[in-house]
Amino acid sequence: MGKQVKDVGEQGLLNIVKSFCPAEIIGDDAAVLGVAEGHSLVITTDVLVDGVHFSDVTTSSEDVGWRAVAANLSDLAAMGATPLGITVGLALPAEVQVNWVRGLYQGMRDCLQQYQTVILGGDVCRSSVVTVSITALGQVLPQRVIRRGAAQKGDAIVVTGYHGCSRAGLELLLHPEKGEHLPIDAVKRLIQAHQRPLPRLDVLELLWEFSGPTPVAGMDSSDGLADAIVQICRFSGVGARLASEKIPLSPDLKLLGSFEEMLEWVLYGGEDFELVLCLPYELALPLVKQLGKGAAIIGEIIEEKKIELVDSRGVYPTRLLSLSEGFQHF
Repeated sequence: MGKQVKDVGEQGLLNIVKSFCPAEIIGDDAAVLGVAEGHSLVITTDVLVDGVHFSDVTTSSEDVGWRAVAANLSDLAAMGATPLGITVGLALPAEVQVNWVRGLYQGMRDCLQQYQTVILGGDVCRSSVVTVSITALGQVLPQRVIRRGAAQKGDAIVVTGYHGCSRAGLELLLHPEKGEHLPIDAVKRLIQAHQRPLPRLDVLELLWEFSGPTPVAGMDSSDGLADAIVQICRFSGVGARLASEKIPLSPDLKLLGSFEEMLEWVLYGGEDFELVLCLPYELALPLVKQLGKGAAIIGEIIEEKKIELVDSRGVYPTRLLSLSEGFQHF
C-alpha cells in the first residue's frame, strides 16, 4: 500500500500540490493576475463532494480532477469568458492515498493544458469526506458577456453538441452488461463523454464572428438541456417551443435505445457541458453550420411563458418541461 496523506503531513502534501502549479506564481499569500485592457473579470466556483459528484466505482482520481476543472471552465464559456486560471480548495481525510491526490492534480492539469490555463494556488485541509472546491477566473469584453436574461421573442435556440452521452457513459460504468451489444469504440466514446467532458470554449470565437455586437443569451447544460432552457426562459421572462425531431441524438446513443427511450437522458441527464444559446435565426444558422456535428437549432423563444416540447410529426405527445424532473441537491 502506498503512502497516505497523514504519512507526508501538511507540508509534504503542499509540496506535492505545488509541483502542479507554475513556480513563478506560487509562493506568496495570493496570486497576482493581469486582466487585458477593457475586459471584465469573471469568477465562478464549483464544489464536488465524494459520494455526491464522484465515486471510486466510476471515476479515477485523474477523472475527478479533469471533470472538476471542466465544470468550472464550462461556466466561464457559458459567460463568454476565456480562462485565466483556477484555485483549488482540497479537503480530505488523512487516510487518503497520496497517489490519489497526485492523480487528482494530474487530471486537473491535463484538462487545463487543453486551454493554456494553470492552477494559481489554493488551500488544503483535513476533513471527514473528500471535497474539491475550484474557483475559476476568466476575462471577457463587457459587450460579449453571455447572460441568461437576454433571450428575445423569435430567437433561435441553439445547442452546440449532443446531449445525453455523459449520462449514458455513467450508465455503462454502473452496468457494464448494458454495453455488451455495442461496438467497443462506441462504449469508449460514451464513457469518455462522462469521465473526460470538454467545455465548449472553442465555440466563443465562432460565436463572436457570427453574432457581432448582437446580445446573446445562454448558459451551459451541466444540469441538463431542459434545465438550461427553463433557466434562460425564467431569467428572460419568455417561453420556448422545442421541436423534438430537431434535437440531435448521438449515433452512439442511438445504439443504446430508441429516441423515445434516450430522450430523458438528453433532456435531464446533465454533465454534457455543451452551450445552449439564444440568438436571431440569421446569426444562428451560419453558426450551427460552422460548428458541425451535433450542433443544431432545436426551437425558438416565444412570448408565452411556457416551455413545451412538440413533435410536428405527431409521433410524441406535447409535453411541458420544468426543473422538477432533473437532479436537485435538496
